[in-house]
Amino acid sequence: MKRKIIKIIAENLKTLIGALIIAIAIRSLLIQPFYIPSSSMEPTLLVGDRIFVSKLSYGYSKHSFPFSPNVSNNRFFSKSPKQGDLVVFKTPADNRTDYIKRLIGMPGDVIQFNEGNLFINGKQIVRENTTSLSKVRCGNFDVEVNTFVETLPNGVKHAVAYSVNGSIKNTKKYKVPLGYYFLMGDNRDCSKDSRFLDDVGYVKKLNLVGKAKMIFFSNDTPNGSLLKLWNLHNTFRFERTFKVLQ
Repeated sequence: MKRKIIKIIAENLKTLIGALIIAIAIRSLLIQPFYIPSSSMEPTLLVGDRIFVSKLSYGYSKHSFPFSPNVSNNRFFSKSPKQGDLVVFKTPADNRTDYIKRLIGMPGDVIQFNEGNLFINGKQIVRENTTSLSKVRCGNFDVEVNTFVETLPNGVKHAVAYSVNGSIKNTKKYKVPLGYYFLMGDNRDCSKDSRFLDDVGYVKKLNLVGKAKMIFFSNDTPNGSLLKLWNLHNTFRFERTFKVLQ
């Protein structure tokens, strides 16, 4: 009887370990889910969005794996990201924290804001006014914004929001080093990103984790919890389910 119990326990452990290995392999090599905890990417991504991120998009580094094991400083099967990609990366400050921002500057590019307009390599980025939103979140507050559709030099279009009051008007020129990228939040005045060199700064290729592909679930977490199942119909954002990200 004792041997039978031990055998059952051993078989269950094998099954559990096998399932764990498969889960880690999928998470590390194929697709990883992420939760959006901040408003820095509004209006594109909202607090409470759950997204799928492709690990295939840029190849693999130590940051593709849980806890970023220090096994190699090389990138394998490396692929270059494209301007406009929604990129998940490890912050250079600690090489641990996951951020998601939009890739604006490629290696060698010069980025600058002049009178509130974005310039890349001395050319003003075309943007068109939209009336899709008048307010976005910034932390625990709603702020009034002007929303635009920006068109990057490679033709990629994306939505951005600029605060009506206190928007960043002028910056120094940011020269992106070779092997690094310049990333910004779409919620331009509520995002800690590459403009803040002491906090985030330029992001090296090694730190790229993957490209955001899809929202698979979304609920308005500031106004409702998943644990309150009776209120889920009021907080669940049905229109964002399986939304493909550009």
